[in-house]
Amino acid sequence: MTHYVDSEVARLRTVLLHRPGPELARLTPRNNDSLLFDAIPWVGRAQEEHDAFAAALRARGVEVVYLATLLAETLAVADARAELTELVLRSPRLGDTLRRRIADHLAYLDPAALADVFIAGLAHEELRIGPDRPGGLVWTLMDRHDFVIDPLPNLLFTRDSSVWIGDRVGVTSLAMPARRRETSLTDAIYRYHPRFVGTDFLYHSEMEHLEGGDVLLLAPGVLAVGVGERTTPAGAERLARQVFAAGLAHTILVVPIAQERATMHLDTVCTMVDVDAVLMYPNVASTLSAYTVIAGADGDELRVDGPAPFLRAAADAMDLDRLRVIDTGLDPVTAEREQWDDGNNTLAVAPRLCVGYERNVETNAQLERAGIEVIPIAGSELGSGRGGPRCMSCPLVREPLRPVQL
Repeated sequence: MTHYVDSEVARLRTVLLHRPGPELARLTPRNNDSLLFDAIPWVGRAQEEHDAFAAALRARGVEVVYLATLLAETLAVADARAELTELVLRSPRLGDTLRRRIADHLAYLDPAALADVFIAGLAHEELRIGPDRPGGLVWTLMDRHDFVIDPLPNLLFTRDSSVWIGDRVGVTSLAMPARRRETSLTDAIYRYHPRFVGTDFLYHSEMEHLEGGDVLLLAPGVLAVGVGERTTPAGAERLARQVFAAGLAHTILVVPIAQERATMHLDTVCTMVDVDAVLMYPNVASTLSAYTVIAGADGDELRVDGPAPFLRAAADAMDLDRLRVIDTGLDPVTAEREQWDDGNNTLAVAPRLCVGYERNVETNAQLERAGIEVIPIAGSELGSGRGGPRCMSCPLVREPLRPVQL
């Protein structure tokens, strides 16, 4: 298949989602902080909300592809199975005896069951241990509630571990230790699954830290990359070099954002909702700046200009007189509440049509007043990991964005 994305807002045709499952049930008050969740979600309700999200996309003609299904099909390929198993067994916290016991356990699993373990993890008590199969010192000294393979509850946010730019995929480099194995699964899918045969890679997980939530395709040839808690300046520079070398963009806007939980990615403070409109947290709209990066004349060194106000730099790069700005909320308190509740984190299904959490009432009303149709979805449980519809979706195919008369 041909997978292609050159904007945030063109008609969405295919999207990669991950339906939350047993990995969310692994969250407890003891581990939710280290696993990057702010609350303990009600798993059944989170699944209902996610199913409604997927159904809303299908109702608009979007093909929904599930990561767990792709992973199980990928693990039917012997090389992929061996590679991912070896990666799990490589963990330095496992002793040799425990490593052998885990290897034995995984060897008996069919591809679907193995995919479940790679996503939901394997608990201390779930490992087959007995008098004839001792777990060794490491297993003996572990707490019975510990994991020998950690779960991946953040796999729900498929946006972060890969990003498509044009017809190439970037498998990103996730900054937080709890999430780094996610990119190994994503990478294997893109390399081994028949659907992605022949895919060219733009970025690899061993490169500098870069996360998909920080990458916005503002327009064909124009990217914005947030630099903050998750994406480093070195990651932004590496992406710029890769994109320019591939001829996929003429301008990269590098946008510093506060290194805080509430603004962990650029898409937590702004997302595109039309070819000339951005939904933006008003507290940063006037202060957000951008460095404009273009390829140097010699093809090697990058030319960096700025900083300049983000909205001005973006409009110039997109060849617009100005970007229309739609505020999150109306008053400062509502804006702050709805930004925390992912009010800015919308997923555009087409120009002037986006998915947003229904609880962000004022933000959705602002969008409707600006001529943007909102498809509201529930997110009381899905939002406990701090992510909205854009975070939970990785577009694989959008229609190419043609020039529009504004």
